[in-house]
Amino acid sequence: MVLLSAMVALAIVGFVTARPGDPAVWPPVPGGAVAEVYVVNHGYHTGLVMLQRATDDLAQRQKNVILHAVIRRFATYQWIEIGWGDDAFYRSAPDASSVTWVTAALALLRPGNPSVLHVVGLKNDPRLAFPNSKIIRVNLTLEGYLRLLDFLDGSFATSGADPIPEDLGTGLHGPSLFFRGSESFNMFNGCNHWIARMLSVAGVPTTPVLATTSQGLFLDLEWRAGLHPLSPLQVGDRGS
Repeated sequence: MVLLSAMVALAIVGFVTARPGDPAVWPPVPGGAVAEVYVVNHGYHTGLVMLQRATDDLAQRQKNVILHAVIRRFATYQWIEIGWGDDAFYRSAPDASSVTWVTAALALLRPGNPSVLHVVGLKNDPRLAFPNSKIIRVNLTLEGYLRLLDFLDGSFATSGADPIPEDLGTGLHGPSLFFRGSESFNMFNGCNHWIARMLSVAGVPTTPVLATTSQGLFLDLEWRAGLHPLSPLQVGDRGS
């Protein structure tokens, strides 16, 4: 009975807080231009992968100065992945096996935690770069993608009066860097909520309650947006 009541309550909260999609910008019309982004499920958090050159060109075009300053550091890479999370938690837990109850509790329950963004340069298609992760491709319209880039631009904190992203040094793996985030992290504004909000800005329907976990975010993208995880690629395959 208690479990049933909890499930009903969760369903009601999910329904009330669900963000509708924006039909003016998503989904793209058949045959229309699309901008591909990939949501990667790393287990306890998710990241967003996008093409480096196209993203940098558009960021410059619409004067996303901070985002351009970040992306240009990865000019030799075809793709970049961006993740967001609690400063102490993200930087001390490179994978699920590194997570401790103490760091998780402090990140979720303590108010006003500073945030960071983790940016990684990728040489290969995201399915080859992350062969053990579930990945969903989201096709956005150009307008939706530009809105997403505006959101990203505002997610980076700057140093001083100049629009210079606050570089915190080497990231967790490969060619990666940490940058100071502009928002606070808490249990109601976690890493998967951040990805969901970014997709929502681009017109995709999302549900914050489900986006509390990476599995919930992926379930929501399947249910409400009709998007499904991609099949794995092998080394000899061509990306799409």
